[in-house]
Amino acid sequence: MAIIRALLSRASGVHFQAAQAQKFGAAITVPCRFESTSLKDVLKQKVPIEQDNVKNFRKEHGSTVIGEVTVDMAYGGMRGIKGLVCETSVLDPEEGIRFRGYSIPECQKLLPKGPGGQEPLPEGLFWLLATGDIPTEAQVKSLSQEWASRADLPQHVVTMLNNFPNHLHPMAQLCAAVAALHSESKFAKAYQSGIPKKQYWEYVYEDAMDLIAKLPPLAATIYRNTYKDGSSIGGIKSDWDWSKNFSSMLGYEDQQFIELMRLYLTIHSDHEGGNVSAHATHLVGSALSDPYLSFCGGMCGLAGPLHGLANQEVLIFLTKIAKSIGADASEDKLKDFLVSELKQGRVVPGYGHAVLRKTDPRYTCQREFALKHLPNDPMFKLVSNIYKVTPPVLLDTGKIKNPWPNVDAHSGVLLQYYGMKEMNYYTVLFGVSRALGVMASLIWDRALNLPIERPKSMSTPGLMKLTKAKK
Repeated sequence: MAIIRALLSRASGVHFQAAQAQKFGAAITVPCRFESTSLKDVLKQKVPIEQDNVKNFRKEHGSTVIGEVTVDMAYGGMRGIKGLVCETSVLDPEEGIRFRGYSIPECQKLLPKGPGGQEPLPEGLFWLLATGDIPTEAQVKSLSQEWASRADLPQHVVTMLNNFPNHLHPMAQLCAAVAALHSESKFAKAYQSGIPKKQYWEYVYEDAMDLIAKLPPLAATIYRNTYKDGSSIGGIKSDWDWSKNFSSMLGYEDQQFIELMRLYLTIHSDHEGGNVSAHATHLVGSALSDPYLSFCGGMCGLAGPLHGLANQEVLIFLTKIAKSIGADASEDKLKDFLVSELKQGRVVPGYGHAVLRKTDPRYTCQREFALKHLPNDPMFKLVSNIYKVTPPVLLDTGKIKNPWPNVDAHSGVLLQYYGMKEMNYYTVLFGVSRALGVMASLIWDRALNLPIERPKSMSTPGLMKLTKAKK
């Protein structure tokens, strides 16, 4: 049914969210597609329509109950509580991620590609996340050129990056440098001048576009300073796409690596609003902190081992297996190894997800890339064998609801194959990608005038008293 709704919404030009609102009886205005190659001009036409949609929907259904909260939810990290609005993507436990109603395979098919490439351009996904529409090649090319024109870093940020010791973790460098870009915030300056609320989104948009444009040279400088003796990142080429420029600044010219970056930066961009990096960015932004400070908050969350650092944990685990029983170990030996690890209280990194109850589609598309480009790589074969063995082993424990691999189970092996072996840097790549989703969301947070976020908390005695009263 979800696929049918998405196809119907595309055929009529209706946003997936608008189609959903209509299903529940809200009075909505049907938006049409706009052909301008200026993303801001398209948003200027769409924002008032969506503001009316939300206003009418809240007026009609504002008091409708959409969920219940249990004591376990309160103690369990608020898992499953329906309490956030995220326009850009929805994560279904069975289907996986949908970006504005489109699955990853559909995005791979429909989004514009780079010259001679087969993977979607991240610029196209950002346009989709921001507008709900699949962009044209002209719109994507315009976005590539605009990001290239905004990419220059202020000198004080370059100096700051060059003065960091190379033993400082790349994610700490990224967070500090993004916070320092606050000096460039157009939203902060406009807010201080007293602009009306209805214009907030326009200045957030400007900051979001600048931030996304500046992340590749910023991240590439971190890479070169930390791992390549501070060699120059080179310049931005206005006729290259975002991923190609980024790859070149990192020092990778291989066309397959560029294709991998296009895929990687697309699929890591958004995972609805409840994950730590997306929620932290949204939360900080709800206080009207500018996009640079908001994104810094999200990146501090991404740096945690339970979120963005998980791909490093997977590679460490794979290396451990290869040293212990060999990368070409039989499935029986691999099974025995995993059972032993679990009995010692350890986990299988890269398996399980807070929401998903199937193989992560982001894992699947990376696997397809590997089957196409590196089918005989020993580490890829090890990942494939783990994929065969692990789910039944985890199910046998009787404790695991989701025994399937997530995105982190595959990404590190692909990066290592093309020569990027610096594991501490992988989360920076994740962060560059995640900017696409959280910045698109932040634009809409301000367009819809979402308030400062402040949920009610309770003490354990208070919960005990409440549950006793409920009984």
